[in-house]
Amino acid sequence: MLIGYARVSTSDQNLDMQKDELKRAGCKRICTDVASGAKSERPGFTEALAYAREGDTLVVWKLDRVGRSLGHLIETVRLLEERRIGFRSLHENIDTTTSTGKLIFHVFGALSSRGISSVSARTRASRPRALVGARAAGAPSLTTSSASSSSPSLRTGPPHPP
Repeated sequence: MLIGYARVSTSDQNLDMQKDELKRAGCKRICTDVASGAKSERPGFTEALAYAREGDTLVVWKLDRVGRSLGHLIETVRLLEERRIGFRSLHENIDTTTSTGKLIFHVFGALSSRGISSVSARTRASRPRALVGARAAGAPSLTTSSASSSSPSLRTGPPHPP
């Protein structure tokens, strides 16, 4: 069975287009949420996952409707796979019930893992150098005198004529 999931971030957005696409794709049940993707509490998503059984496929209009991040998306698909539930995204044309769809998700997972470890390594490597130079993070501060001389909007002087 195809189970659809649609989500919009705010109440002034409309679910109709997503629901129409999911129906067109053959979804027999569609669960919805009006919630930010960053929120972990999404009752419609929880309902869709609880309803899905082995052999079913969870269908979304777009990948970003499911995951709060690439890592969260990959973890969700991995959990579905453990339960023998497929995942399909209409917009990106990804279907984990096919060998190509599974391959794409394994590549996503590898890239995500590589990216996270690279960022961590670069952060660890740059920290001692920043501490040795006693350099503060961010842009250098601007003194009032240098700001006055370089920025016309900050110069002091007579007010503009009326």
